[in-house]
Amino acid sequence: MLQKLLIFISSIRWQDFIDIAFNSYILFRLYALFRGTDAFRVLVGIAFLWILQRLAISMGLILTSWMMEGIIAVAALIVIVVFRNEIRSVFRARNIWAILWGLPQKPMKTPVEIITESVFDLAKRRIGALIVLPGKEDLEEFVQRGVPWDGKVSKEMIESIFWPNNPVHDGAAIVSENRVVEVGVILPLSSRTDFPSAYGTRHRAAAGLAETTDAMVIVVSEERGTITITRGFNVLNINGRNQLINAINEHLGVRENQSRFLKRRKIELRTAALVSLLIVSVVWFSISRGLDSIKTFDIPVEYANQKPDMELLNTSATSVRLFLRGSRALLKSIRPEQIRVKMDLGKAVDGTNTFAITNDNLSIPPGLSLKEVRPMVVDVNLDTRSKKNLPVQADWVGKLPPDLILFGVQIKPSAVELSGPKTILEGMRTIYTTGIPLNNITGSGKTDSKLVIPSAFLKLASGFKETVEVTYEVKKRK
Repeated sequence: MLQKLLIFISSIRWQDFIDIAFNSYILFRLYALFRGTDAFRVLVGIAFLWILQRLAISMGLILTSWMMEGIIAVAALIVIVVFRNEIRSVFRARNIWAILWGLPQKPMKTPVEIITESVFDLAKRRIGALIVLPGKEDLEEFVQRGVPWDGKVSKEMIESIFWPNNPVHDGAAIVSENRVVEVGVILPLSSRTDFPSAYGTRHRAAAGLAETTDAMVIVVSEERGTITITRGFNVLNINGRNQLINAINEHLGVRENQSRFLKRRKIELRTAALVSLLIVSVVWFSISRGLDSIKTFDIPVEYANQKPDMELLNTSATSVRLFLRGSRALLKSIRPEQIRVKMDLGKAVDGTNTFAITNDNLSIPPGLSLKEVRPMVVDVNLDTRSKKNLPVQADWVGKLPPDLILFGVQIKPSAVELSGPKTILEGMRTIYTTGIPLNNITGSGKTDSKLVIPSAFLKLASGFKETVEVTYEVKKRK
């Protein structure tokens, strides 16, 4: 088992590590950008369907896997169409760095800034307000129920609740987390006698609730436009926005909650990164190793680095058959043009050279390995390229008319120079023209005739044409 594990580890390439790391980061970024959205929940469902499809394939359930594949394709299209606005909002960033690296910030549960801005705006316009921020204790037995509201906190909502023409503006509004849960609430009045004479019913109601519960109450005076908060038996006049923000944060424990939130978020992101790496590793293993197959390719042999003075005469094989191992998906996408078999003739000599086909001669796509090659060796016959002058001789065919005699023949040029393999040139003594029919001759004349080059390895030297001029002279037979 240990030996198999070591063999498997040694077979992993550095490209595989990059492949796994890159795709793991992409999966982690998708989680970081879309977590908490409806699109993310649908994507998780699609991923679960994909896992079921892979299990169906491994179990040989053809119909089930086919149905799952269709459902996944349709679901992916639905996600793009239905959640296009949500996807657009996620990718709407000022720069690409925010998408590739930055993490989207979640809004605070309690919108302290909105409450503060609304309270100071009401005070400026001399509109009275009474806002209750509950603590840990239940307020139900200390207040008289008002009107259930359950609306998200916003500046417009708070100002509309305490607008003088609103029937519930004289009561208190209870704000829990980021929602206004109840309006028009009647609070118990304080029985204290040490309040300034300027404090009215709102201030006494705020103090009455604060004395009996752990809630904090914000009061806006419509006569003076001042802001007061009550908590326990303490009554504090607010002089600035930061003072009110700090008081609300202290009451709600925002700093402590935010610290716990950041700690939980770090743990969540680290877990998500680890899970992303695990998922991609499993998928990579199932594709690259778990579904290995073998496919054959017939690849032509290429010859490189041939010496300028050498001529390749023949080979024992013009192509070889490769048996390549790899994942089915990868083998299905490979084209024969992506595979090359190249032989280096840089050290070849005259005569027959035998080359063994190894991995050094192969160029195959990453992720594939060679299982077998046929043939395993290729014989290459090479010869030195040489030049030779050969006389040209006309090739006469047929017979002259009985009354004529061929008296003389002149060929221009009378000799040509050929270049090619030395062994072929050594066996040649002359070069012939194409057949010139004698039976068509009626008198002296001349004709152009093409040279017959006996081998494809031979070529005419520069300056020589493929045709020669044949001048012939005939006489009447006596």
